[in-house]
Amino acid sequence: MANTYHQIYLQVVFAVKYRAAIIDPTWRSQLFAVIGNLINECSCKTIIVNGIEDHVHCLFSLQPSISIAELMKNVKAKSSKFVNDEALTRHRFNWQNGYGAFSYGKSQINDVVKYIQNQEEHHRTFTFQEEYKELLHNFNINFEDQYLFQDLE
Repeated sequence: MANTYHQIYLQVVFAVKYRAAIIDPTWRSQLFAVIGNLINECSCKTIIVNGIEDHVHCLFSLQPSISIAELMKNVKAKSSKFVNDEALTRHRFNWQNGYGAFSYGKSQINDVVKYIQNQEEHHRTFTFQEEYKELLHNFNINFEDQYLFQDLE
């Protein structure tokens, strides 16, 4: 086959280390813009980035020449560097290890965008932990509670 054709839509969800609620509304949109640009710099196409004070949702079209792991390593490292370089938090900012990656078909994209746009409203009734576990259940991903989140020791 002479050409490569692809249509890979992913939602990736990741949290602040220890699920600390430190992504402040005063700089949140700036951080999300940085994350979106980092995704685009890796030849992927950002559709939406949004979240609340303790986690982020990214919806994008994945370029098959880059692995999800490579993309997320780059996005998380450079976005945390941005937060630290700009001194946006009182303490060193880090993302929690790991992430959730969930695939969608083109017909589902509008619904996923709406879901990500409404994160603040959604989290008036659901915690991040409940939301994340629901995503894992919806995608039939087996997990053990003890390994889902890093907690303060």
